[in-house]
Amino acid sequence: MYQHIAFYKFTPLQDLPSLQATLSAWCDALLGSVLLAAEGINGMLAGQAEALDAFEAKLTDPGFCNGVFVGTVFKRTDSATQPFQRMKVRIRPEIVPLGIVGVNGADTGIDVPPAEWRRLIRRDDVVVIDNRNHFEFEYGHFVGALDPGVTNFREFSEWIQERLPAWQAEGKTIAMYCTGGIRCEKTSAWMKQTLGLPVYQLQGGILNYFMQQPDAEQDYVGSCFVFDQREALTPDLKAIRRDESA
Repeated sequence: MYQHIAFYKFTPLQDLPSLQATLSAWCDALLGSVLLAAEGINGMLAGQAEALDAFEAKLTDPGFCNGVFVGTVFKRTDSATQPFQRMKVRIRPEIVPLGIVGVNGADTGIDVPPAEWRRLIRRDDVVVIDNRNHFEFEYGHFVGALDPGVTNFREFSEWIQERLPAWQAEGKTIAMYCTGGIRCEKTSAWMKQTLGLPVYQLQGGILNYFMQQPDAEQDYVGSCFVFDQREALTPDLKAIRRDESA
């Protein structure tokens, strides 16, 4: 049995090549990918529990990189097989590719813990938005969520701005969710900083909701697409392929 971790943190980083080399050495017993950018880190790794424990301990050590990774949240799930084929630590312009310059991902929206999310999304004055691509929505989504039907962020930002005046006129509150939380954090940061709009977001995303809410299927229909060879996870965190859920 393998284990899988997903993690990210928006925090200013310097000397990315040196950090890349260090993390690559730490991942010699792991497979997956880690993205580094000036805005932070975003990673998905899989391997034996002991190797993942060691990586987490090193990354969050207060003495490493002046402690900038302290507090990083790791979402861990089981995997019957190794979900990745290679190990890569890459340097990128962004850790989540939204293509927007000058957005501070650390100045984000309002986190809603999974235990409170159910009550929030059932309110009549709340617009629930799926902050993922259309194909991911088709795998599964929260009941009542709107699908912007997008394939890239430019489409999403245009979709939001077209509908925002009507929502504001109706006194609506906006709540968003995504797979693991990172996309929502940066998107809500853009909406807050550019549009002056406070946004509620599901803390830790769908995967955290599945982990924290044993009856998640009450609110979530279908499965959650994940970006590895498991393809998708059901609300009870079982790997499933799309043709198996039909």
